[in-house]
Amino acid sequence: MRKVLTLAGGGLLAVAVAWTAVALVSGGGTGAAAPATAPVPATATITRQDLVDTKTVDGSLTYSGERRLSTDASGTVTWVATEGAVVRRGRPLLEVDRKPVVLMYGKLPLYRELRQGIPDGPDVEQLERNLKALGYGDYLTVDDHFSYSTSLVVKKWQDDQGLPETGRVDAAQVVFLPAAARVTEAGAQVGAKTGPGRQVLTVSGVRRLVHVDLDTDDQALARKGAKVSVELPGGERSAGRITSVGTVAKRSGSGQGQDGSTTIDVDITLNRAPKSRLDQAPVEVELDGEPRRDVLAVPVEALLALREGGFGVEVVEGNATRIVVVETGAFGSGLVEVKGDGLSEGMKVGVPAS
Repeated sequence: MRKVLTLAGGGLLAVAVAWTAVALVSGGGTGAAAPATAPVPATATITRQDLVDTKTVDGSLTYSGERRLSTDASGTVTWVATEGAVVRRGRPLLEVDRKPVVLMYGKLPLYRELRQGIPDGPDVEQLERNLKALGYGDYLTVDDHFSYSTSLVVKKWQDDQGLPETGRVDAAQVVFLPAAARVTEAGAQVGAKTGPGRQVLTVSGVRRLVHVDLDTDDQALARKGAKVSVELPGGERSAGRITSVGTVAKRSGSGQGQDGSTTIDVDITLNRAPKSRLDQAPVEVELDGEPRRDVLAVPVEALLALREGGFGVEVVEGNATRIVVVETGAFGSGLVEVKGDGLSEGMKVGVPAS
């Protein structure tokens, strides 16, 4: 995969040292005109243009909305959906004592038993909407009231599922999730005992996305809605857009002391479905910052590492050269923004021979 140099000191220092010895520069900032220790092998022209700060960061190709599931079912796990399986409305996530725990769609968790006589509520409407979608109760009114008709429809559904025909629904029978779920990890194994509140599955949504743990030093590069380019497994490339930028920093690395870096979560939606079906596959994401308008730019390889620290460029004027101390700015497309005394558009600077 292509590696992009950034404005981190180590990256530019490596470029500078790669083609020239460390330069000696006087404190005046422009350096004294002096013969070069060796002929300048090649030159590049200082240009004035817009420049976009670009950086490539590591990410992972994954699935949206991972969460851990528990149920109120109690007994022995007799079947569980396999990792990677997609479970849709009306299908079981697992079976306990050969009784299914069924997925239904909805934003509200099943926080109470749904039965005739309970106060009206949106959770009742959520259940009725699912029963209707599954083909039960052609004449059932979908509202927030659990009626006698609702209990009859529930009994019919329970009979088809092999559940006790009680006319009541609780969290031992149903799990509500916003949409279809992909099984990421089976926390409960066949033959294991389970009980109320015990984690049984880890699931996610079925939508693919790219996740980046972005160093907080680079958070200016992550703007919600910004376009990005992603290199996927196998060399496949895809355009995408940043859909979520975290607002809480977290410590990565060791997590102890001061060794770990601090990151924020960044999620990216791809413009088209990737060919790879792997979960947590490594990818590279090219982020673009805000454009820098009308700046002086040179190829990044024109930078020289200075003994005193920082960078300079070797200005070529006829047969003479001089070192000019520069302040670097945005980096993009192999160019870097520079500011320095006496620098102007059209000047020539030394670069390593190609």
